Amino acid sequence: MVSLTRNLLRQAVSILILWHVLALPARGTSDKLFDGRNSVTAEALSRLALTRNPGVKAREAAAQAAQFRVAPAGALDDPTLNYAFAPATADSRRKFQQVVELSQPLPWPGKLGLRQVAARRRAAAAIQDTGEWRLEVGAAAKSLFSEWAYVHRALAINRVHRRLLEDLRHIAETRYAAGLAGQQDALQAEVARTRLATAALTLERRRKETRARINALLNRPSQAKVPPPAPLPGPVSPPRLAALQRIAVQTHPALARLRAQVAEAEAQKDLARKDFYPDFRVKAAYNNLWEDTDKRWTVGFGINLPLNYGGKRSAALDAARAELQQRRWQLTEREAQLLGEIEAARSGVQETEAIIGAYRRRLLPLARDSLAAARADYRAGAGPFINVIDAERERLRTEDGLARVRADYLRRLAELERRVGAPMADAFEASNFEAKP
Repeated sequence: MVSLTRNLLRQAVSILILWHVLALPARGTSDKLFDGRNSVTAEALSRLALTRNPGVKAREAAAQAAQFRVAPAGALDDPTLNYAFAPATADSRRKFQQVVELSQPLPWPGKLGLRQVAARRRAAAAIQDTGEWRLEVGAAAKSLFSEWAYVHRALAINRVHRRLLEDLRHIAETRYAAGLAGQQDALQAEVARTRLATAALTLERRRKETRARINALLNRPSQAKVPPPAPLPGPVSPPRLAALQRIAVQTHPALARLRAQVAEAEAQKDLARKDFYPDFRVKAAYNNLWEDTDKRWTVGFGINLPLNYGGKRSAALDAARAELQQRRWQLTEREAQLLGEIEAARSGVQETEAIIGAYRRRLLPLARDSLAAARADYRAGAGPFINVIDAERERLRTEDGLARVRADYLRRLAELERRVGAPMADAFEASNFEAKP
């Protein structure tokens, strides 16, 4: 009876454990970030990446740490307490004799302020470094969205053309049964459809890769669900080059970071110059080794002697000056690079905008008309079936090319925003404001 009871308990526990395991959500699917969303836009994905990306969080923490160091940089050094006693007086009949001394170092006037200025500029550079990384993450999110949108569109185009080739195969089989065409027509349609099925496998692999990269950017499990992309917006001509470059020079975090580093180097140079001046130390002491009570309390001060042994202070000042020049040249170089990058990125946006227009106005209508004409000729017995297959392939390439270039437009627009340092909506607003006067 006891053995039967134990077996029943073991089975009950096993069932409970199995039910608990089955009830657990699968790894990678418990994230509810996109719950309730039927689709996702590039802007929404970028905002989510900025709030969840570990790299952004790490740089924000570094900027906070730099800000916390500003106040201590301007504070005095800790005072020093010295204590000594005469051991021989511990057991003697005389009074126990000891010495207590308290001293406080005081730097030359202006040094503490310069240290705090340097720390404040260092914190400002860390904040701008965070802003620069946010631009990188936002552009990466929009670039991944463009690939996400292209893969979904390419899969949809693939499915449509497989159905089209299935219809063409049925037409060829019907004409073959009626003795109006050879069996090769149906085989050609089946070969083309099979190739499309193989291409769909590659597209599906790319879809999974893009989903994994999006989830990595969002700090999620690689197999977590990502909603389908929302329809891509139509292309819009970017603002004028001069307006974009002006915005970048004024607000781009990379330039602001370098300006903060220049200001920090200037403060370090001034500190190196003040090292030629002495620092002070004030102190107060009580010494009961003296029999005369009037001599037991003492106060005093001291200074260091800032001798330039080995030219160490001159070398430190020269190094600070050289570092300041380095920071200034880095700022000049980065500004020139950024202006060139903006021009190249804007040209890329304009190029893809023009290509999209060519696809929509000419290439896609021509591909559709060519396929319709080839099918009509084949039905009428005026053209070979290979012309239909070639026309269908050309339409497929054209539709896929349009999907690719539309995704490239969004990617290049995100690159332009990263170079400018501001969303295109802000750039349009600034450009229009400048144009009104």
